[in-house]
Amino acid sequence: MDTISMLGSGCSSPSYTNTSRPSMFLPNGGIKNGPRDPPSHVPVPKPTVAILGSGDFSKCLAIRLLRCGFHVVVGSRQPKRASEFFPHVVDVTHHEDAVGKAAVVFLAIRREHYSVLWDLKHLLAGKVLVDVSNNRRVNQYPESNAEYLSSLLPDSTVVKGFNVISAWAMQSGPKDASRQVYICSNSVEGRQQIMELTRQLNFTPVDMGALSSSREIENMPLRLFPDWKGPVLAAVALSIFFFVYSFLRDIIHPYVKSNQSDFYKIPIELVNRTLPPVAITLLALVYLAGQLAAVHQLYYGTKYRRFPHWLEGWLQSRKQLGLLSFFLGCVHVLYSLCLPMRRSERYLLLNMAYQQFHANVENSWNEEEVWRVEMYVSFGIMSLGLLSLLAITSIPSVNSALNWREFSFIQSTLGYIALLIATFHALLFGWKRAFEEDAYRFYMPPNFVVALALPVCVILGKVFLLTPCVGRRLHRIKRGAESSQYRQGSVGAAAHVSPERITIM
Repeated sequence: MDTISMLGSGCSSPSYTNTSRPSMFLPNGGIKNGPRDPPSHVPVPKPTVAILGSGDFSKCLAIRLLRCGFHVVVGSRQPKRASEFFPHVVDVTHHEDAVGKAAVVFLAIRREHYSVLWDLKHLLAGKVLVDVSNNRRVNQYPESNAEYLSSLLPDSTVVKGFNVISAWAMQSGPKDASRQVYICSNSVEGRQQIMELTRQLNFTPVDMGALSSSREIENMPLRLFPDWKGPVLAAVALSIFFFVYSFLRDIIHPYVKSNQSDFYKIPIELVNRTLPPVAITLLALVYLAGQLAAVHQLYYGTKYRRFPHWLEGWLQSRKQLGLLSFFLGCVHVLYSLCLPMRRSERYLLLNMAYQQFHANVENSWNEEEVWRVEMYVSFGIMSLGLLSLLAITSIPSVNSALNWREFSFIQSTLGYIALLIATFHALLFGWKRAFEEDAYRFYMPPNFVVALALPVCVILGKVFLLTPCVGRRLHRIKRGAESSQYRQGSVGAAAHVSPERITIM
């Protein structure tokens, strides 16, 4: 790291051009416009940014600032030792010297070491202090690190930011998934100044307002797929239910009734019997939420009344439910393709051939079973293909290329068709076994009967919503019409309704 490119890829360098009047980030916190055609022999002044701390994030931040044309000074308790890990163009010195050379100071130290700032209080007065710290767990302290830092240094302008960017993303350059930088501060001027610096580093600033938002910003890196928590728990609960249900019917019942040991079926066959019921149930839950929302609008006669919190959360998690359904469907296909490869399947095939030979059966062709399996496989392939289309259109880059009507047609119309075809797929799998007495082991209906209960209800609910009398009224409501009863009830409360509480489907 002895040499480094000052103008690395993806940086918005504060240099002059001949076509426009660029903005420059100045060391004193101001922003000015440079001359349109500066002389070539006049050197471009480089703003200076200080970093307190010499850890990994400090090193990557320094590299990023250097590539984008800033002069960097790093403050460390052991400058001689720390200088070995920074490029030679970085001025590594003591904390006091670093603070005195810049108007913007990045604080790259943990909260436990904020005590070292007490001796620098007089030097930090009037400067912009950017807090990039994170905690080890959510809400670790009664107040956020940035708010605590602001109380320690009331004469400094504390700005929270860059804590959601990893050291690797800072050094290598922003990617699509790590481009946004959330910034908040009680000082509008300080917030705008750091947002301009963020743009020059080729990141996208997101204004989060006052410093009270810093707790939310500090919790962001500690959250692990918050939008997936509910859908994953639903998928796990359904998987446990259908696995135990299949285990009792297909493993325990033969063992109890005829002492037949089928425990070898657990790793593949029993798992494969669990996956499709969970997948089709999750897909039905996706569209059940929309039907409940439609019933809510029909009941109140308007689309402007807010849904209950549980329904709002359900509606917002439909994408995750659909992707989990698609994932389980793909795994089901893989398991099904592996079924003939098992040693147990080969033994069963040989035994059937041996029994057919001794029974003097020349041809065991069953026309009905052949057609059933052919249609069963065909419907399964079509449903998986439509699920793949739904999953692809949920990708942001594909989603942004579609207009509202195209996206609605794919996710709603084709989604219901996928659910209908998947239902036929399950019906063809069950065929006549739902009416056979032997299929009800321990008086429990077959798996596919339980799995089809919710999808059939959702399909019937869609048919009800498409009836002319209901469909026309729902269409008027979605276009903004309101019932007279709702308008009369909302007149008195109109002054208390904020725009944030209006939910539009």
